Amino acid sequence: MAAEQAADAVKAAVQNVTEQVSSLTTGSSNNNGDANANASAGTQPNLSLDEVTGEMVSKSELKKRIKAREKEAKKAAAPQRQAPPAGKKKAATQEDEEAQLNPNQYFEIRSRAVKRMKDSSSPNPYPHKFHVTYDLRDFQNDFGHLKKGDVVKDKIISVGVRIYNIRTSGENLRFYEVAVNGAEIQIMAQNLESTSQTPFAEQHDILRRGDIIGVKGYPGRTSPKREDNPGELSIFAQEVTLLAPCLHQIPSEHYGFQDQESRYRNRHLDMIMNKSTINTFIARSKIVRYVRNYFDNNGFFELETPILLKSAGGATAKPFNTHHNDLNMTLALRIATELPLKQLVIGGIHKVYELGRQFRNEGIDLTHNPEFTTCEYYEAFSDVYDVMERTEELVEGMVKYVTGGLQTKFTTVTGEVYDVNWAKPWKRIEMIPALEEACGEKFPPGDQLHTSETNEFLRRMLKKTGIDCSPPLTNARIIDKLVGEFIEEKCINPTFITGHPQVMSPLAKYHRSQPGLCERFEAFVCKKEIVNAYTELNDPFDQRLRFEEQANQKAQGDDEAQPLDEGFLNALEYGLPPTGGWGMGIDRMVMFLTNNYSIKEVLTFPFMKDEIQAPKPKLAAEVAEVEPVPVEGVTHK
Repeated sequence: MAAEQAADAVKAAVQNVTEQVSSLTTGSSNNNGDANANASAGTQPNLSLDEVTGEMVSKSELKKRIKAREKEAKKAAAPQRQAPPAGKKKAATQEDEEAQLNPNQYFEIRSRAVKRMKDSSSPNPYPHKFHVTYDLRDFQNDFGHLKKGDVVKDKIISVGVRIYNIRTSGENLRFYEVAVNGAEIQIMAQNLESTSQTPFAEQHDILRRGDIIGVKGYPGRTSPKREDNPGELSIFAQEVTLLAPCLHQIPSEHYGFQDQESRYRNRHLDMIMNKSTINTFIARSKIVRYVRNYFDNNGFFELETPILLKSAGGATAKPFNTHHNDLNMTLALRIATELPLKQLVIGGIHKVYELGRQFRNEGIDLTHNPEFTTCEYYEAFSDVYDVMERTEELVEGMVKYVTGGLQTKFTTVTGEVYDVNWAKPWKRIEMIPALEEACGEKFPPGDQLHTSETNEFLRRMLKKTGIDCSPPLTNARIIDKLVGEFIEEKCINPTFITGHPQVMSPLAKYHRSQPGLCERFEAFVCKKEIVNAYTELNDPFDQRLRFEEQANQKAQGDDEAQPLDEGFLNALEYGLPPTGGWGMGIDRMVMFLTNNYSIKEVLTFPFMKDEIQAPKPKLAAEVAEVEPVPVEGVTHK
C-alpha cells in the first residue's frame, strides 16, 4: 500500500506542475491587462504567485522552478515504472505487513482467519487425522545419494512437519523449510505437481510460519541454474494440508529465542525454535533407556515405591510436607527410595532398582531443583567394591552409547572447559588422609570422629583454613564442608571418594578394617557428585544407634538429619542379606553428557518462581468470538 500511495503522490505532483506551466503560458496574452490591473491595485507588476511556496516571483523565475519540479517528479516516478509484477508485489507486501505487526495484532488477525476457516470448513484447520508413512530422521540416509535434478517419483511419502520459513517464487512455486523430531528438510511445492482438488493458491496462501502441515510427495534433489550449486535435498509436494495453525508469531530466525527465563517458562516455544533443546531431551531419553536396559539385562527387577510417606528417610535432606484431608494426616514427599527398596530385598527380590522422581525442600541453583530424577539399585550378596565395578561398567557404556566415545567436554558457568575421560578404572581418594594433607594436621582416629572433642578440632580447622560453614556446626556438616573445599575441587575425571566417617553415613555398613569409618563411596565428575553408594548396614542394633545419632543432630538444629524409622528397623529384624546399593543423579549425568552447566537446561519443565503478574491476555476463542459448541457427553463451563 505504501508503494501505491507514493505512486499516486508522484502522479499528482506531475499533474500539478503541468497545470502551472499551462496556466502560465496561456496567461501571457493578458499580461498588459494584468499589469494595468496590478498597477491600479497598487501591487508590483510582472510578478506571479508560486503556489508551492506562496511567494510572488517573476515569471521567468517561476518557469525555472516549475521545470525543475517537473524534472524531479519524473525522476521520482521512474522507480515506480520498474516495480515488480502485481502478483509478486502483493505477496511481498502481505509478508512485510505481517512482519510489522506486534504479537497481539498478529494473534488477533490470525485467530479471526482461523475462525473463518472453521466456519466455512474450507479447509478445516484442525482435521482429525493425517496418515504419516515416513520418519524424516531417515531422509538423509535414504536419499542423500541423489544427484542434482534426481527425483524418485515412485516413492510417495507422507510426513507431518512444522513450517519454519516460507519463500515464494511467483504464484505457482513455494518453498518451505520444515522440521520434525530434530530433522530438517525443504518442501518444494509447484502448481504443476499438485494432485489436490483444492486450487494451488488456496492450499498455500493460508499457511504461515509455525503452522503444522501434512505433506504428501516424493523425494528428490532440486536443479538450480548455477552449475556449482548441487541442489537441495527436498520433498516435491503433491498435496499440502494444514493440520494445526500457529496463532502466534514465532520469533524470526535472525533474532531467535535465546532469553533463558522466557525459554524455561515457554518450553514448547523453546523446542520449536532451538534444535539444541530437542537434542538435549533426546540425549536424556537415551540415558534413561540405557540405564533401564543395563539393569534389565543384568537380572534386576524395576519396581515402584511410595511417593507419599509418613516419614521421609533414606537421605540427608529436608522434605516437602503435605496433608491428607480424609485421614487428617501429615505426609511427606519422598526424598529417596532407599528404605522401601531395601525392604523389597529383605522380602526376597534380591536385585531391584527404581527410576523416579525425588523431592527435596531445599535451595534452587544451577545444579539443584526441588524435584529431580534418580536411579537407585540394590543387589544382595554384593558389597561396595562390587558396586564400584558395576558403576564403572554402567557409566562407561552409557557415555559411549550416548556420545559415541569416552572423551567429552564440559563448560562451566565461568567458562572453564574440562576434557573428561570416562574410561575405567577411575581414580580413588581416601577422605581422611586427603583432608589431613590439605589441612596440614593429623585428624582424630575414626572411632573418635563423632565426639565433642573432635567437634572442637574441626571448628579449629575451619578457622585455620578460612572456610565458612553454615550452622549447625555438627561434625558431619563440617567434614562435608572440608571435603567440598579440598577434595571435590580436584575431581575432574570420574573419581571415587571413599572412607567416609560413620557419623556422615547413617545407612552404610561399618568399615571391615578401619573403626569409625564405613564402606561408602561418592563418585564425582567435574567437581559434582553423580553417585552415592555403600555396603548396606544390615545390623538392626547398629542401625538403631545410627538413627539415634541422627536424632541428636536434629536436636542440634540440623533439619536435614534423618528421622528414626521404626517400620524400617522392624523390617531389618527379619534379616537383610549382605547387600550393596547405589543412587545416581540422572539429571547430573544428562548435564555432563550434553555440556549444560544448568540443571534447568536438562529438565523438560524446571521449577520457576512466580512471574510479576501482567494483565491476562485474551484467549484465542475470545479474540475470534467463538462460543463453545456443546457436545454430547462433554461438560462445558
